[in-house]
Amino acid sequence: MNESEQHSVQADLVAVLVAVTAGQPRILTTRAGRTLPAGPFTANHRSLQASLRAWVETQTHHPLGYVEQLYTFADRDRSQEVGMRAISISYLALTRELDGAVADVAQPGWQDWYRYFPWEDWREGEPPVMAAQILPGLKAWSENASDNVARSARWQRVSMTFGLEGNEWNEELVLQRYELLFEAGLVPEAWRDGVAASAGCLVAGAAMSNDHRRILATGIARLRAKIKYRPVVFELMPPEFSLLQLQQAVEALAGRGLHKQNFRRQIEQQALVEETGQMVMGTAGRPAKLFRFRRNVMLERAISGNKLPLARTA
Repeated sequence: MNESEQHSVQADLVAVLVAVTAGQPRILTTRAGRTLPAGPFTANHRSLQASLRAWVETQTHHPLGYVEQLYTFADRDRSQEVGMRAISISYLALTRELDGAVADVAQPGWQDWYRYFPWEDWREGEPPVMAAQILPGLKAWSENASDNVARSARWQRVSMTFGLEGNEWNEELVLQRYELLFEAGLVPEAWRDGVAASAGCLVAGAAMSNDHRRILATGIARLRAKIKYRPVVFELMPPEFSLLQLQQAVEALAGRGLHKQNFRRQIEQQALVEETGQMVMGTAGRPAKLFRFRRNVMLERAISGNKLPLARTA
């Protein structure tokens, strides 16, 4: 590699910035919802994470809580646009919407993440898009394989990834499901990349520019796994909350409904929250107790060496 090739790389930081508002999982977007917040990496900070925090907080005025690096993506489309190798260093960050209002999904800014992945929301049962578009499209893609062995292999992947033929739905396989739809030519991002459309079928769900929907899928999958063993969901909660609000936040992120009594029993057993002594009007006009997160539980568990499982979504 010569010197010019060594310096022909553009590195951007991309943030999957998540909030939960009114029981819905939300992501911060730019360009009318087509992209995630992104900016060039600069050498003015001691680390990539510090650079990300500074950039996001300056541009969006949203302070970040929990932050972790996701993955580094090489974006072919953007590489062609800028005339050099472009890589995206992605991060998952948790915060809360400052205005507390749910914006229209057609507007730029905060968006419901199920706008991009409607097949991932199983809180009310199987999403309509599954039977209407996804399964017919994937069935056609499987049947269009070159031979019986390839057709069987394709359908086996579909069944395992989408929870068919006796396989359980695994909420953590967000990226694998998107990648399969991409390979099958069922999302417009695949068409931009030269993958042929599968029987002219287009799956519902808003497309994003460059590889940002793939990055978002990675962030959702990481957070769905993380909430099972780390209490990061409390980064998304207000200082005081009811147990119903907490359950709704976990369900929103996981895309699965939870058993009310089992969820509350698990929270109580782990001693993650404590009562504030205050009440709020709950459903059906019944007052509900308010709780707060016991932040010192992190230190207590670290000393004892215990794991931190949150509510399981199975």
